[in-house]
Formats: sequence, structure tokens, C-alpha cells
Amino acid sequence: MLLGLIAWVGTALAEPVQAQSTSTSTSETTGMIESLINFAERHLHIPYRRGGASRKGFDCSGFVRYIFSNWGFSLPHSSAAQADKGKEIEIAEARPGDLIFFKGQNTKSAQVGHVGIITEVTPGYVRFIHSAFKGGIRYDLLQSQYYRNRFLAIRRILTQDDEE
Repeated sequence: MLLGLIAWVGTALAEPVQAQSTSTSTSETTGMIESLINFAERHLHIPYRRGGASRKGFDCSGFVRYIFSNWGFSLPHSSAAQADKGKEIEIAEARPGDLIFFKGQNTKSAQVGHVGIITEVTPGYVRFIHSAFKGGIRYDLLQSQYYRNRFLAIRRILTQDDEE
């Protein structure tokens, strides 16, 4: 069902961003992802602020950038620029910690206008945390009609050494 929603963004794949350590094991990566998501969740209900990149208020890309910067990852403060980072992932391979990208308000455009961090994936269910104009930092589901109609891509920033 969701496979029909896939419309990928970008022409060239950027290399995944590597953690500072060159010997990150699967369990270390899993622990890092859990810590990153727990940290993101502690920001629930902080208000949306256009151009915001602090606990006073975040826009979507400012929130993602802020969360990842606490783990030594440098991301740009633009959802479109963030969509050029990491490795493109098919929806069936999505996992917590991956970035999920959406069109902005214009559903006819293929331009990236919004980003969130995936927090939970089960068959037919993808939950993400993001900074929304209405509600600030909150959870939403890819399966809601609003986000399903705007879905563009998933990109993996956090990688394991044994992945190619």
C-alpha cells in the first residue's frame, strides 16, 4: 500500500554521515538511535518558530539539526539541503532515526519543504517527531492523509560500519 506513495527526491546520493568513532557496532548504533529519539522526545510541545533552532522554538529543519548536533552530526538548517545528506532508504527499510521528507504546502511541487525524525516503524505504520507550524514539536503518522499526500523520501544519516 505505501509503496505506491514513494516518489524520491534528489538526483545524486550523498554518502551517509559517519559517527565520530570508526568502530560503531550494531548495538552502539542502536543505543545511539534510542538516545537520540529520547532526547528529541524531551522537546515535545516546544513551539514552532520560523527559523528557530533553540529551545525557545524550532522550525522543522532547525529541530532536526539541533537534535543531530548533540551526537556530533552537522546538518544544514534547510529541509531541502538535509534531503541531500545520508543514504536514500526505501520505505520498507525505514527505521527509527531516519529522516523523513515531505513537500511543503504545495502538493503539486516535488520540492522538499518539511522534515522529521522517524521514531517508530511497524508494518503499515511510520511515526515521526517534527516541528509543525500548528502544535510545535509533536508526533504525526505518515499514514495520515495530510502527510501521505506530501511524502517524498526517507534518508538514513546514522549508519553502521557493516552497512554498504
